[in-house]
Amino acid sequence: MTTLLIVDGANVVGSVPDGWWRDRRAAAVRLRDRLAGLAEAGVPGHPGPLDIVLVVEGVARGVAPVPGVRVDEAPGNGDDRIVELVASAPGRPRLVVTADRELRRRVGELGAKVTGPRTVHRAPED
Repeated sequence: MTTLLIVDGANVVGSVPDGWWRDRRAAAVRLRDRLAGLAEAGVPGHPGPLDIVLVVEGVARGVAPVPGVRVDEAPGNGDDRIVELVASAPGRPRLVVTADRELRRRVGELGAKVTGPRTVHRAPED
């Protein structure tokens, strides 16, 4: 069964000091494009293909999906939306990308695995 990879967009974007704060939507677009390359390649411990969902919130909304990456605009708090997505897919492997400790705890209680932002910042060949 295809792994559902849910990415905490705000947390992952904020993990790299590349000027993301000047244009959060553009930073989310850069992340989305990096994720697209992982849809088929997979990430360490989770070979592709992956079903990738990038969760965005606030001013990062308005990012269009691309092949391999669905963009989910959280209506409120992105963490709450990620928990909803994890809870809505109990019968499949779920991997959440975040460094947020409270979110890690919440999705872990629902049976999802968690990995840090470096997992998606690495090049596929790393």
